[in-house]
Amino acid sequence: MALNFQNNAPAPGGRLPLIITLVLSLVCLGIYGSEGAEGPLHRVQATVEGLVAPLQLAGAPLGSAVEGAEQAAEEQGADEETLATLRAQNAELTQALTQAEEYRLEAQRLQALLNLKDTYDIDGVAARVIGRSTDAWNQTITLDMGTSDGVETGLTVMGPYGVIGQVISVSGGNCRVRLLTDPQSGAAALVQQSRAEGIVRGSLDGLLYLENIGADVNIQVGDVVLTSGLGGSYTRGLLIGTVARVEGSAGNDSRRIVVAPNDSVTLLQEALVVFSAASDAAERTLATPSDGEGAEGENGQDDANGGDGQDDGASQEGDAGSEGSQEGDAEGSGDTAGDEGGEA
Repeated sequence: MALNFQNNAPAPGGRLPLIITLVLSLVCLGIYGSEGAEGPLHRVQATVEGLVAPLQLAGAPLGSAVEGAEQAAEEQGADEETLATLRAQNAELTQALTQAEEYRLEAQRLQALLNLKDTYDIDGVAARVIGRSTDAWNQTITLDMGTSDGVETGLTVMGPYGVIGQVISVSGGNCRVRLLTDPQSGAAALVQQSRAEGIVRGSLDGLLYLENIGADVNIQVGDVVLTSGLGGSYTRGLLIGTVARVEGSAGNDSRRIVVAPNDSVTLLQEALVVFSAASDAAERTLATPSDGEGAEGENGQDDANGGDGQDDGASQEGDAGSEGSQEGDAEGSGDTAGDEGGEA
């Protein structure tokens, strides 16, 4: 049997293209390294990059989609233990973030109490609210400070922005505070602008009313109301609130004066029990009503004050006429007084 052996060795001419390509590559590499940025090979490179750039941008979304698919596949491939660990870590981070936010808000509230203490040079103790009454007949809160902390019955209690009530009972570790809005509450008060004195009382509807004010006293929306200290029930000169509405006009015995408290107890969480304050606390109060309260009060008092202004104007005009002044001067005086009464 004859055997046919074939020669499988590559032909000598098959290596020549490879050798030529290698030599050309080395030559181009040497030229590229020696020429400047404006050389022919560099210009060819820049042209090719400009042509390929749109294709790269078009392929970017596809690459992102592929990476997302790979990540999803990896997540699906994760075992249940790994997923449980990640969930636990996420829950811990969420709890830590929530706690940090609580600390931040608490620091803001305590800073407001500290500012109040510095403003009035108050000697007192800060306390947390640990209880609240739930009925309108008995509006009280419970604080976590008592006789062991120096708290006594009758002491004034303030929120971050003003007086909120008075201590009515105390034990070793806590005390009960009757709020100003309680129907049984009453605080001797002073109107800062006119120095008129009266009593701020609470009501079932949660409003504060300034009573026992002389009928001839001119009370305006925005007037600041302070504790007067009469009777020793409240520390003198501390901010209660501002006049929000006046129902009726000066000279009317049935006039009702509504006071907007400068602090709200609805969301109150900390309070300041006042042992003593600066003797000139009344002069340190520079509070003004909020825009919303002032606007509401002015709208509610427009008609009443307008009527007061006209009455004042007519009265002054009559006085000027009786004194023999000229008619034009008398009318001008009446109009000016009327305008001033309307602005008040």
